[in-house]
Amino acid sequence: MPGAAARRACGSQPRVSDPFAGLEPAAFWRHFAALTRIPRATFEEEQAVAYVTRWAGERSFEARRDAAGNLVVAVPATPGRESAPTVILQGHLDIVCERDPDSLYDPRAGRIDVVREGGWLRADGTTLGADNGVGVAAMLALVEGAGEDAGHGPLELLMTVAEEVGMAGAADLSPELIGGSVLLNLDSGHDGTLTVGCAGGIDTLLRLDAAREPVAPGDAALRVTVSGGRGGHSGGDIAAGRANAIGLLARILGAVPGLRIASLDGGASRNAIPRDAAAVLSVARSVQDATRTLVEDAGSRAAAAYRRSDPELRVSLDDARPDLADAWGVQASRRIIDLIATLPSGPLRMSTDFPGVVEASSSLGIAATDGARLTLHSLSRSAFDDVMPEITGAIAAAGRLAGAAVEPGRAYPGWRPDLHSPALATAKAVFERLFGEQPQVALTHGGLEPAIIGAKRPGLEMLSFGPQIEGAHAPGERLQIASAQRFTRLLAALVDELSRG
Repeated sequence: MPGAAARRACGSQPRVSDPFAGLEPAAFWRHFAALTRIPRATFEEEQAVAYVTRWAGERSFEARRDAAGNLVVAVPATPGRESAPTVILQGHLDIVCERDPDSLYDPRAGRIDVVREGGWLRADGTTLGADNGVGVAAMLALVEGAGEDAGHGPLELLMTVAEEVGMAGAADLSPELIGGSVLLNLDSGHDGTLTVGCAGGIDTLLRLDAAREPVAPGDAALRVTVSGGRGGHSGGDIAAGRANAIGLLARILGAVPGLRIASLDGGASRNAIPRDAAAVLSVARSVQDATRTLVEDAGSRAAAAYRRSDPELRVSLDDARPDLADAWGVQASRRIIDLIATLPSGPLRMSTDFPGVVEASSSLGIAATDGARLTLHSLSRSAFDDVMPEITGAIAAAGRLAGAAVEPGRAYPGWRPDLHSPALATAKAVFERLFGEQPQVALTHGGLEPAIIGAKRPGLEMLSFGPQIEGAHAPGERLQIASAQRFTRLLAALVDELSRG
């Protein structure tokens, strides 16, 4: 995917001054446009909360929050539907804030440049925030559009926080915050699909501490960088065969004998495939040219290996700061390289019930250097909780062999499909009536909050659906306009049907 500067330079198509102009339904696009201008990084959702609570206050709807910061807006039924069961509409307020290094824009600051190209909206050089801005916008638009043609029973608009860090908001959700009997999760990125289950996940952190040694006078300080990877969601995109920049960096460094690592950092989010990673090295001045040759050769092989999945992938070697004071020793550096190379990565097992769907995987999402400590953060997923110990056990074993401390992180359960759910049957009938075809019923490898919420509220019927979103968690994330229109139609018609008793 081209970088932001390259896309701006191309200019092959004229820019639409207002990418949302003329799009229907107007309320949905108005709210989504507003959300692209609101900073809402994980743990920084307060401005988004304020936007929703202000909207609720203007309509005299009750808004309440739990101790974790999750927000619920209670919407009364439309006339004649007061006795209908309460339906929960659920999504999350936070977004992944990825950006190209040369981008002028930054989602963390509420600066997303939305570009309309054909039938799509995309972000120039950053994430778009359709994951899950579309869910929040759809809830508000549905309420505004309810009338004679489509009504609803009592609604609870549940908007969680910190979804993008192990669904922490849902994990800390107070069960008393909601009281509905059906939950419609609006955080799926696949048009025409009703998702009825998802993988669970476990985070594992490895912390490797090793003594640092002074850099010898005259040694060369070099920076090796892997950049331009496609990245993407470590659940939904894990089967695409894309490069993990941290793992690839370690393999490149493994080709260089005698190096010492001063720092190794990469990845921006534990649930995104790392697009970029960099290491600062100390090498003897006498082998500087040989090191450059080895890195360039390894980089060329990597680019060839990922030429289809990551066409913009590149490996570079540059001089680092000349005042480098210390680095890990040769043996410790080799342990770091071997540990990263050993960690399981990519699809590990395919589903037998849903052909073509990954059933188990693992992804190293973040590497971070802090003084004498290197922290590696992996996220493992499986639709079946019983498979998890096999994967996390392999990560822990690799860590112990390298002398790293193993720290289990947040864990969340899988969501087992219920193919006989009455809500699913209703959704399938509504979909076929609206669009003249049957929806796909699917299991997703990405984690979804219904898995956690359902565990807190046993017996809750749950479905997930949404519009077509491509490249979530990576710059250039895009949303298909026509699918968003179908999504809002389906939501309104389904809520209407579910409230008819």
